[in-house]
Amino acid sequence: MYYKLLQLQQTNNCLRNELPTNLFKLSTERISAASCFVCRDEIQNAAMQNYVPISDLNMNITHSKVVGVIIGKTDSRGFPDRKNVGSERFTFSFTIKDSPQHFLNVSAWGNEEYIQALSSRFQIGDCVVIENPLVVTKDYEKEERFCPSTPSLYRLLVTETHSAIKICSDLETETRILPLFHMLIKDPGDFYSLRDITANGQSLDGNIINILAAVQSVGDEKFFTKSDGRKGQRLEVWLFDDTVKSYPLVCWDKEIIQLFQTQTQRGTVLFIADARVTFDSFRSCMIATVTSKTIITVHPDTAEANQLYACIRTMLETGDLDQEVLPGESMQLDSISDVLTVSQIKARNQEHADAFHCITYAFITMLELGSSISKIIRNRCAKCKFQINEDGQTCSNPACPSQGQQLHVTSGFEVLVDISDHTGTLKTCSLAGTVAEKTLGCKTEEFMCLSESQRTTMKWTLLLERCKIYLKVLSSPKTRSGMKASILSCALADPVEVKQNLGVLVG
Repeated sequence: MYYKLLQLQQTNNCLRNELPTNLFKLSTERISAASCFVCRDEIQNAAMQNYVPISDLNMNITHSKVVGVIIGKTDSRGFPDRKNVGSERFTFSFTIKDSPQHFLNVSAWGNEEYIQALSSRFQIGDCVVIENPLVVTKDYEKEERFCPSTPSLYRLLVTETHSAIKICSDLETETRILPLFHMLIKDPGDFYSLRDITANGQSLDGNIINILAAVQSVGDEKFFTKSDGRKGQRLEVWLFDDTVKSYPLVCWDKEIIQLFQTQTQRGTVLFIADARVTFDSFRSCMIATVTSKTIITVHPDTAEANQLYACIRTMLETGDLDQEVLPGESMQLDSISDVLTVSQIKARNQEHADAFHCITYAFITMLELGSSISKIIRNRCAKCKFQINEDGQTCSNPACPSQGQQLHVTSGFEVLVDISDHTGTLKTCSLAGTVAEKTLGCKTEEFMCLSESQRTTMKWTLLLERCKIYLKVLSSPKTRSGMKASILSCALADPVEVKQNLGVLVG
């Protein structure tokens, strides 16, 4: 193959620079290892394009072209220029992959105009060609602290004067490279389930770990101003798996936020490599955060991910995921500020497919506490949260990890409520779990001991009373109303507060 490539070099005037010898001297072992992905014809095609494999990069290679899919990318940022006092240099980094085993980090440096324009041309998941980068030995200390861990000894530097980055226009190369986006950079079995994280609690505080989970919901992007006057943004994503129904993941970078907003939806399985988990004292629970080291693989191609997908598909198809208030959401009430009427809630749900949170001042017009206990308090599997079958012995989820094992059951309120104001009614809102306990003022065990007259008295303490209600609303085409609303908090409203807020809405 080496001599065939030399012949191609002599006959192709487009290849004016001498092809690097090490591109042609690919070992039999490397070809065998990549045989599932790269055939000999593709290697010859890469040679004709003058692409240097990441595995063959070294500091002696010049005038090269490297192709790969972007698996991670950071926002651009500025630093004081020590050579030109008073001015700034700008940079951003990204990580590319050109084979199942090989990937490395790339940094672009230049003035603000160049860096902002370059960064806007491509995003995570794109296949790019990097022309004439500078190959440098990576600084292990800095890379381990601030960049994704890579197996390469090198990193690439891109500058406006000497280098260029383009979207790959070669269909054959793109077809070969793009599937790598769904291949992990970590051992597929090296991850924590959400239950493992919550069970370990604060012993994991500050640790960098891998997580395999699916997207439950993507929140609204929040904007703020930093202490130095620069603009910032924050996005909260709720994850779930077959062990926990909701777990928060916080994102700060625009690039990652864009990834979640454009490439994920409810039920999308993710492998999140090198996320930081910390204890959130405000919520009194553990949360995960995406950092500059984190690589997120969407729809990972592994047996573990496929097994999780099979389980969550059942949860989504049955609608069981929406049957109860998500754990921990009642602790984020201070971050909910939008006050909406019932008609505004319906309108927003029609305009946006994503879940949203709001406050409404409304009357409870239906609260059925006189039904049979089984319609008010539900028994669920402690592992997957699906309902227990009527026999009381088995979980209704055929993909539940507890199938064939001893069944552990949890019980909780699941009450349906109608809320109304002067603009309309929201029917069958879910009042469940600990939120229902706080609203009703009793535990499930205490409720089961109440007489019918005591339940009626409890109902009328809330029925037809104006309440301040925090809601989570998500689109649900299968329901008659086209939405599902979960009550995150419900308490009698302060009349002064009601007048102030309703006056603003009416005005």
